[in-house]
Amino acid sequence: DYWARQLANLPDLLELPTDRPRPGVMSQRGARVGFTVDARIVSQVSELARRQGASEFMVAHAALAILLSRLSGSHDISIGTPVAGRGQRALDPLVGMFVNTLVLRTDVDPELSFGDFLAEVRAVDLAALDNADTPFESVVERVNPVRADSHAPLTQVWLTVDQSAVAELATSGVIFEDMAGVRVEALAPVEAPAKVDLVIGMARGDGGWTGSVIYAADLFDAGSVADLMHRFERVLAACVADP
Repeated sequence: DYWARQLANLPDLLELPTDRPRPGVMSQRGARVGFTVDARIVSQVSELARRQGASEFMVAHAALAILLSRLSGSHDISIGTPVAGRGQRALDPLVGMFVNTLVLRTDVDPELSFGDFLAEVRAVDLAALDNADTPFESVVERVNPVRADSHAPLTQVWLTVDQSAVAELATSGVIFEDMAGVRVEALAPVEAPAKVDLVIGMARGDGGWTGSVIYAADLFDAGSVADLMHRFERVLAACVADP
């Protein structure tokens, strides 16, 4: 019932500027672009999150929603995020993947300050986490959006901020040897299938964030995606500097 109310009358598609028209059937061909967010900005993100009782993910979510709203000309912005899906203690001893997808829908009101908008994003994200046990497939079935082969249902942009306890493993290619005598290296997959238009992932690096975007090659060129993330960093910097 929560998801049916929260996602009622959701726009079928977030219309972002693309390099090519959207094909009738997405090929799921993907590619990857890396990016970084400066340590000074991330420090301000952490401080703002602390003051407002929010998380770094919520600050990033709010800034990304603002950017997507400006690029699309829409105030109704939905961003997907994966969650661990291990909300029940009975799952603790089980090995396997229980990941679920949450759809975080916000109304981007340009009259609000960033601090006030962040408070709204915080409320949306916490409510979604309270209802995270409902499988995404069940949400899609209940909300019953328009189905199309050209785009994913409910949301076409994902965001994840990895709070890894071992920061060195957040970046592919880094070799980390001091782990109980085991030599560990994080490897990026050779192929990057694009199940949605954009998957934006960030993790702690050397004080800042290192990240990558898996993007739909049917729609975007690498340069356009790199420019998108430069814009994201500028929006994020401006918002946390003067909420």
